[in-house]
Amino acid sequence: GKFKLLKTRLTNPLAVGDFVEFELESSDVAWITKIEPRKNYLIRKSVNLSKEAHIIASNIDTACFIFTLKFPETSLGFLDRFLVCCEAYNIQPLILFNKIDTLNAEELELLEDLQQLYQNIGYETLKISSVSGENIETLKNLLKDKVSVFFGHSGSGKSTLVNTLEPTLDLKTGEISEAHLKGKHTTTFAQMHFWSFGGSVIDTPGVREFAMVDIEKEEIQHFFPEIFEEGKNCKFHNCLHINEPKCSVIA
Repeated sequence: GKFKLLKTRLTNPLAVGDFVEFELESSDVAWITKIEPRKNYLIRKSVNLSKEAHIIASNIDTACFIFTLKFPETSLGFLDRFLVCCEAYNIQPLILFNKIDTLNAEELELLEDLQQLYQNIGYETLKISSVSGENIETLKNLLKDKVSVFFGHSGSGKSTLVNTLEPTLDLKTGEISEAHLKGKHTTTFAQMHFWSFGGSVIDTPGVREFAMVDIEKEEIQHFFPEIFEEGKNCKFHNCLHINEPKCSVIA
């Protein structure tokens, strides 16, 4: 059958993280008969102009965004769209500033400013390095006994981070293209792996763009916590914070 989300058709009625009921046909063949209701899901448009959406993962406790300042460079708009999706679909985000071992003093200072910015809004963040091992044990404690998903650009270090946290998995990892300073796909589909220290992780293919699904322009402000809070002081309850009179956000 077809499964639909609001106005948007899904390319994948089943997603990694789903709980299902099934019937065994033989010892190695089973038919899925029911998908249990999802508590949440991470979703994006299949492609920018598509009317279809793709569920990246479901039933998530923590969604980890792997942010790299360079090799490859991650834009703040890309991060913000991810955070909006987490707010809209009731997912707890964790921003992981990765590859900090590659940064010079000036870049580290910039990264610390970004970290402080998002922490002040209320997001949990962590600076990490799979090479130096910085904060890897702290990250293990944050992920213990939870279902997490790793999300970010190709080349941001998702699979390498999984290997660092669980060396026995030995996932395939890729290199950065010298011509474009962007990553090459090594993970081609989302896959769940289990931690020896408890819990699991859904490793996802790297993406270049992240387009949001079924969020109207009038409601997008609700998913920026700092704007939503200040917007309570606007004169008009439906203020879009563009050029409306007595807008507290603009002021």
